[in-house]
This record gives sequence, structure tokens and C-alpha cells, in this order.
Amino acid sequence: MNDSNRKYLWSCIQKAGDYLNGQLPSHPNHPKGRNAYAHVAICIKNKFKISYKDIDDNKLEEVIDYIKYLKDNPR
Repeated sequence: MNDSNRKYLWSCIQKAGDYLNGQLPSHPNHPKGRNAYAHVAICIKNKFKISYKDIDDNKLEEVIDYIKYLKDNPR
């Protein structure tokens, strides 16, 4: 992914993390609460099998759509 798309995507991840902060269900492994920013990044990595930084530029819209899905479906 080129640098400008990577920065844009990180901005989208941060905004989603801000939105999800405090909305994720509790989990016994996270007694102080879950990190919404890490949650979004890990979900992206699990779905696309690579870090958000390494995803092809042509999949940018697909990743953004997935981030919107995560915001609409906190889990």
C-alpha cells in the first residue's frame, strides 16, 4: 500500500477505534477493558491475512467497507 493510502487507512482505524471505545463487550482476558484500536487492526489482519499496511491499494475500499461493518457490529 502506498504511503498516502496507508495514512488514510490508519486515520479510518483511529476513527473507528474512537467510535467503538467503550462499546466492545467485556472479556475475561481484558479486565480493564478492551482496546478498540487494536480490535479494529486485529480484525483487519484476521480477515485479510496481512497487516493493514501490506494490503494492496486496490483493496482500499474493501478494507474501508469492512471497518464500517466493524463499527456497525461491535463484538
